[in-house]
Amino acid sequence: MFSEKNIFTISSSEDFASLALEIFQIQYQNINIYQEFCDLLKVNPAKVKNLKDIPFLPIQFFKSHKILTENTSYEKIFTSSGTTGSTLSKHYIRDLSLYKKSFTTAFNYFIGSPEKFTILALLPSYFEREGSSLVFMINDLINKNPYSGFYLDNSKDLIEKLNFLESKKQKTILLGVSYALLDLIEIKTFHLKNTIIMETGGMKGQRKEMIKEELHRDLIQGFGVKEIYSEYGMTELLSQAYSKGNGIFYCPSWMKVFTRDTRDSQSLVKGRMGGLNIIDLANVNSCSFIATQDLGRIYANGSFEILGRFDDSEIRGCNLMIG
Repeated sequence: MFSEKNIFTISSSEDFASLALEIFQIQYQNINIYQEFCDLLKVNPAKVKNLKDIPFLPIQFFKSHKILTENTSYEKIFTSSGTTGSTLSKHYIRDLSLYKKSFTTAFNYFIGSPEKFTILALLPSYFEREGSSLVFMINDLINKNPYSGFYLDNSKDLIEKLNFLESKKQKTILLGVSYALLDLIEIKTFHLKNTIIMETGGMKGQRKEMIKEELHRDLIQGFGVKEIYSEYGMTELLSQAYSKGNGIFYCPSWMKVFTRDTRDSQSLVKGRMGGLNIIDLANVNSCSFIATQDLGRIYANGSFEILGRFDDSEIRGCNLMIG
């Protein structure tokens, strides 16, 4: 019988596949729009026996539909960032404790106990709006340490805090949106020995987009560190992947990433660039099977890298249902 606690105790690919297939059946039966989508694809749920058989819901559905198990209340709505006038994704969260369990377990596994770090968050484009799942996560993590906190335009205070923490040899994480980190090193360059620099990606319209290698090269030089960490997540997910350098991400045991043919959200490919399809088992009360707008490449050990994005017009698959 399904239990949410099993999500975070997966220890093998067989465990993952078994639980993913079980969650697919639950979501097919209890999320009307996902059932309609599967039916439109002529997918018979009784014949879904392998991961490759599971349909991936195009991520744009989070902009047009309430994707939540039927007859279920919710604690919070997370919303995506967007330009003025654009339609935002909405992720209805039935159980915030499940999200906390997911991000806390993954952070402990990939980075370490948050209590051991001072976490400085430079997330102006996220913090200045309502409903950011990233701000919710970081706010929960920084509460573990009294020196931790958010910074917006107060660069002077942030520089003083970084220098102070370095002088104390305090293990620190500076987590920031890419453009804000670049803005900071234009004001001052550093030679940090006790600080992890972690970027969350995206210029949010503040700067020209850069390829990852160029961005990381500039950040390494500006902060005086050996590598740049990265966090990969999105409003529509309840899990994050992490990179400790070179732009190579690793997933927690309850999350897997696949590549699809860019012309077909349901056709998986191997060994070449494709659109990223994600299985996030922590998203059990919404949809765990999502076709994203990111382009990437998967490696044999399950790690992946992000190579870009493509716009709505390039995502094919049941677009008649989106609206």
